[in-house]
Amino acid sequence: MPTTRTTARVALSAILGLTLAACDGNGQAGATGDGTPATSPGSANRGTAPPSDTAAPGEEQMKIQITINGERLPATIFDSSAGRDLLAQLPLTVDMTDHGAVEKTGPLPAPLSLDGQPDGADPDVGDIGYYAPGNDLVLYYGDQSYYPGIVILGRLGGDATGRIADMDGAVTATVETRAA
Repeated sequence: MPTTRTTARVALSAILGLTLAACDGNGQAGATGDGTPATSPGSANRGTAPPSDTAAPGEEQMKIQITINGERLPATIFDSSAGRDLLAQLPLTVDMTDHGAVEKTGPLPAPLSLDGQPDGADPDVGDIGYYAPGNDLVLYYGDQSYYPGIVILGRLGGDATGRIADMDGAVTATVETRAA
């Protein structure tokens, strides 16, 4: 027979679980002020990703530039603990290899924070990600399914995805902030 203390713990756990279920991964209510569902860039059920020049509801973005083989590619990084950690490392140069004709990956100088991030993600074509187990920056130009350890950091802009897809093999990327 459960004790009063055990019953109270179970009730508190249920209330906490329902509260968290009503929030997105960042503790924000599950809808925006206009009643549309709120999404988080790192959530596994992301739906349509926001265009690179606009922020998702309640999210800030930092404009960056990725230069590969002399081609300047616009991108944005979402405001998250991992995104802020990446921005703190800029400017940086990353030697990237091609994996499965869907992504370019390369090691970062230091790990990024995983605070507030889900256990994994299903990145969209055009996403910028972080693969935590390998400490790698990832540029997704093909379809990668959900995988544990993936964190969505931001989005490539313009025609950057197609341009990266056309780059065969290993590349060296310079990543830096850019003016608004």
